[in-house]
Amino acid sequence: MQSFNVEKFRTQFPLLKNKLNHSELIYFDNAATTQKPQCVIDKYQEYYQQYNANVHRASHQLSAVSTSAFESARACVQQFINARYLEEIIWTKGTTESINLLANSLGDLVINPGDEIMLSQSEHHANIVPWQIIAEKKSAIIKVAPLTKTGIIDTKALKSLISAKTKVVSFAHISNVIGKINPIHDIIALCKKNNIISIVDGAQAIAHEVVDVQTLDCDFYVFSAHKMYGPTGVGVLYGKRALLEQMPPYQGGGEMISSVSFSKTTYNILPFKFEAGTPNIAGVVAFATAINFIVITGMKAIIEYENSLLNYCYRKLQAINSVSFITDEAPSIPLFSFMVAKQHNHDVASFLDANNIAVRSGHHCAMPLMEYLQYEGCIRVALTAYNTFEEVDQFINTLKQLINASEQEKIAGVDNSYVIYGNDINSVMDSQAIINKFSRLKGWDSRHREIMLLGKVHQRLPKEQLTDAHLVQGCESKAWLIYTVEQGVYQFYADSDAKIIRGLLTIILAAYNNQTAENILSFDVDKYFDGLGLIQHLSPSRANGLIAIVDKIKSIVSS
Repeated sequence: MQSFNVEKFRTQFPLLKNKLNHSELIYFDNAATTQKPQCVIDKYQEYYQQYNANVHRASHQLSAVSTSAFESARACVQQFINARYLEEIIWTKGTTESINLLANSLGDLVINPGDEIMLSQSEHHANIVPWQIIAEKKSAIIKVAPLTKTGIIDTKALKSLISAKTKVVSFAHISNVIGKINPIHDIIALCKKNNIISIVDGAQAIAHEVVDVQTLDCDFYVFSAHKMYGPTGVGVLYGKRALLEQMPPYQGGGEMISSVSFSKTTYNILPFKFEAGTPNIAGVVAFATAINFIVITGMKAIIEYENSLLNYCYRKLQAINSVSFITDEAPSIPLFSFMVAKQHNHDVASFLDANNIAVRSGHHCAMPLMEYLQYEGCIRVALTAYNTFEEVDQFINTLKQLINASEQEKIAGVDNSYVIYGNDINSVMDSQAIINKFSRLKGWDSRHREIMLLGKVHQRLPKEQLTDAHLVQGCESKAWLIYTVEQGVYQFYADSDAKIIRGLLTIILAAYNNQTAENILSFDVDKYFDGLGLIQHLSPSRANGLIAIVDKIKSIVSS
């Protein structure tokens, strides 16, 4: 087996050399997307600089070079996953589009009214919503298989749910939240026995496991390039040739046709039947370089190193009493989803971010799973082969700092319990006071500390006000808003489970409290946040939450 040198591996990723606030970034959000090695970046640029031309149809030399590189990439994927035929590799924009293609094309072919589509409780939204759309269109039924205590699909329960009406079973090879390999061989065998089409979402597995689609014998396998050191906007749909040949096209346009007239159109052969329009040629060509990068490094060497990293991080997290994992037993890949006692997951993630450690928090595009496990969200730490034991140590130490600081606050008697609102910080601070405060701060770490301080002193709503009627829709963290109005002047009161959201609520209310409807509607909130230097440091979901609160306030004063 090839030996794995993590330091040599890391040097090939230019972004990992960047420094934020004079310290190195620790990137633990690899389940969302991986960083790109220099060779992939160079290949992407090389395409545009040296042989940029459309593929397949042109009759000039440049197009021939471009087409050759494009089709060589298809062969590269075929070999990487051991597909039987080249035409079984279909290019898409990513896992999400691959599943949408299947739901629409395959779904239109095989699903009839009353038929069943089987999913599991742990699926990503991308493997739920497309099937819901086709089920509604075709009057079909979605069935959902439960999980075991360890978080994998319960095959016994799955078997009991399957009926003669079950046409498709679509499931993740590895959940993007739980990080465990599902009993994929058993599920595929069960599908074959009952003449059911099997679809495997391999988005989280492809960078961490050797995938051989012939050995698996699944009908379809889908994944994305950006999860395996490749570019964004490129995905793969592998499908058995016999099924792909039966399926109708997903989109119409150039390349997917053989001939077109106003009286009749005939479709192209595989794989082009499913590749309408100009593809992401540069991305596809660069993806082949990403695959070769993995092959040269050695997939088995990568897996062996990641397993050692997994065991080390799991033991370190296990040793922290405040940490609880969302399911029993260690994950199969270095992906850890957990909660910290008495800490909101967004507060943990924002504290780590202020210390240049990138993790993810929230529902992770798996809201049904969170509801099933009875969590509102969790923290997800996802490692890959360029992460190090030293980075894990720094992450653990930083997490302990947050926990210890909270314990010290408790000992010191800092009270964040529920209190009745009144003449508090939310009603006496105005936007200029906030601007003056933040104008003296430098860097995200100091701004983050100030937001958390505001969150600690933010006067909370009484429990009886925390109802669905006052819940603001569009916030990933729960946020509630109530108001009073006297002589045309508005007073708003808000609350959230997360300290960081409460701090941001204080900043919002400072702009809108003690104002008339006219002043509220004319206030330039974008300029306000830009002046505070906050928006660029907030996650899209958190920024969207702020927008949702602002929109709710404006809708109140407009009614």
